Amino acid sequence: MDVLDRAVEALLESYERDGGVNHAAGPNLPSRAAVAGALSDLEALVFPGFRAEEGIDDLSLGFVTGELVHRAAKILVRECTRSLEYKYRVAGLGGCPAACDLEARDLVVGLFEALPGIRQVLMEDVAAAFRGDPAAKTVEEVILAYPGLEAVVVHRIAHFFWLSGLPLIPRMMSEAVHGKTGIDIHPGAGIGRRFFIDHGTAVVIGETAILGDDVKLYQGVTLGALSIRKDEGEMKRHPTIEDEVTIYAGATILGGATTVGKGSTIGGNVWLTHSVPPYSRVYLNEGDLARVEARFLDKGACI
Repeated sequence: MDVLDRAVEALLESYERDGGVNHAAGPNLPSRAAVAGALSDLEALVFPGFRAEEGIDDLSLGFVTGELVHRAAKILVRECTRSLEYKYRVAGLGGCPAACDLEARDLVVGLFEALPGIRQVLMEDVAAAFRGDPAAKTVEEVILAYPGLEAVVVHRIAHFFWLSGLPLIPRMMSEAVHGKTGIDIHPGAGIGRRFFIDHGTAVVIGETAILGDDVKLYQGVTLGALSIRKDEGEMKRHPTIEDEVTIYAGATILGGATTVGKGSTIGGNVWLTHSVPPYSRVYLNEGDLARVEARFLDKGACI
């Protein structure tokens, strides 16, 4: 036991020397477990009856919905308050328990007011997945079993908080679903309507990426940044993907100045660091060199 006592002393010394302790009575941070619990409730509100054993029927739907809303709101207000206190401490403005609590309440109310609209967009994502995958037998299968949809659900919630300027919690939400699905979408990424990630494992979408409507990605796609200095972190670092683009497995598209034009198709394993015009087809030929084909017509373009 003396060995364990010495280990305790050594750990305490490391806490004092190296930091990394989240003090409940001091500068407390949001709880990962609490945020994950609230996120689970929000997913259940987005797809009632699909994410938990709520026992929903026509008579109980209102009661269950009310219970989930109030439970999630209570958790989110507490965790958002902690996150806002952290934000103002980092800015050198000191703690603000009362003001941060009021701001957190406004944020959470705003989320629940926005949730019906978020659901509408997500139902379009579900329809896009069903249309875009011949293996999908029913819409219900997509909602129950598609990791790409789960990642998009969480992203659309986390993105709301990101746009509100809330720190920590949006990243905590995105990393929670990243760990479950292998899909890494930064909450800052702007993603249009009817978005579909097929299979999904190892998809990465960076913070400043912008995706238009009707974009389809396959597994292993990276929408990333070229190497830059830390002080350039506020610039646009990730590509823009315009409407109706399909990007096949393993493709890597990098750089904030890179734009993939509307209606283009990017083939598997392509490495792309420059823009391509609308209705392009980019693929690897037998010599492993990327080739771009584009043909334009009076009323658009066609491959």
